[in-house]
Amino acid sequence: MDNNEKLGGGGFHHVAIRVFDFEATLRFYTELLGFRVKTRWGEGNGRAALLDTGDGNYLEVFAGGLEGPKPEGAFLHVALRSDRVDEVTEQVRAAGFEVTVEPKTAQLGDYTVRLSFFKGPDGELIELFQTIGENQL
Repeated sequence: MDNNEKLGGGGFHHVAIRVFDFEATLRFYTELLGFRVKTRWGEGNGRAALLDTGDGNYLEVFAGGLEGPKPEGAFLHVALRSDRVDEVTEQVRAAGFEVTVEPKTAQLGDYTVRLSFFKGPDGELIELFQTIGENQL
């Protein structure tokens, strides 16, 4: 996983979207495009799922989006693989960028992850993402 020495990993882990019709979106990506549901969590508008695109990268789908077309689309954030979530987050903060979610451990379905979020130079939302334990995403 050490392809990017600054991140301690690197590469895309997932891209996230927020959608109005959660089940229709899952059907579209699984039945039409061949993605596989890797894990799901939450209920109602708090539902989410990670869909395996087939190459070790994922599409993260969140419920609770607005109906109709969105001027900028449904994309929420891009997640980068890292085994240095805490360290890199502090470097980003020290460089003057806004940290929007402090490093934390979270449960995504059957998976335990370490993550943080911060804004890039143009306000883009970036997540650092590390799976913890044997059960890897």
